[in-house]
This record gives sequence, C-alpha cells and structure tokens, in this order.
Amino acid sequence: MTQDKPLTGTELVDKVKELGDLSKEEKARACGYYTQTKNGIERVNMMKFLNALIDAEGIELDSSTEGQGRGGRSASYKISVQSNGNLLIGSAYTKKMGLQSGDEFEITLGRKHIHLKQVGVPDEDEE
Repeated sequence: MTQDKPLTGTELVDKVKELGDLSKEEKARACGYYTQTKNGIERVNMMKFLNALIDAEGIELDSSTEGQGRGGRSASYKISVQSNGNLLIGSAYTKKMGLQSGDEFEITLGRKHIHLKQVGVPDEDEE
C-alpha cells in the first residue's frame, strides 16, 4: 500500500494509537513515512515520522528564549515580494499565532495593504 502523502496532525496521532504494539518503524511505514529507492529498496524515514508526531502532539522542543543560542532568525514583521511574485509568511508568525496546517484565510486587498482574516474566527472587534 503506497500513500501519496504521509499522515499528519490528529490523523497521525490516531493512527499511531490504533497501531498499538507495532514497532516504531512499522508505525512510521503504516503512516506513510517511507520512500522506495530506484533499486526497489524501501527506506523508513524515522526522523520525519518522529518530528511529525512531535508537531502533531503540540510539543515545543525549541527554546522560547529569544536571542540565545541557535534559535534562528526572529520575526522582523517585514516581508519582501519574491522573484516569482509570491509573498511568504514565515513560520515564526504562524507559530506565534498558534496556526495549524490547513487553517484557512480570506484575503482582502486594499490600496496599500493586504489583510488576512482567519476563516471561522470572529474579528477582535466583533466580540
């Protein structure tokens, strides 16, 4: 059985619980975390599987103290249009807002601004 895309989020957690007594490698394979080499050898990608499981459980392993160690870049609240015309909103912003994969937004274009409104979440001024 080949999956197009490995399981993530609650689907991943539910499947792992459902698989019970299987080994970690067997669980990873059953959840779609494997590839097949051109020689037909199957390789389980444990690192991707374990990282997806950690993310799905909402466990924060990275230190939340800014400016110390190797925490990466901090959010500058400025982005640039990429050469292909896209705007990329980095993970620093989505993590800070608690957004999950699959969250949807409505885009409103103004004369000099782009406004994103999360679908299904009331505006702060509507409460």
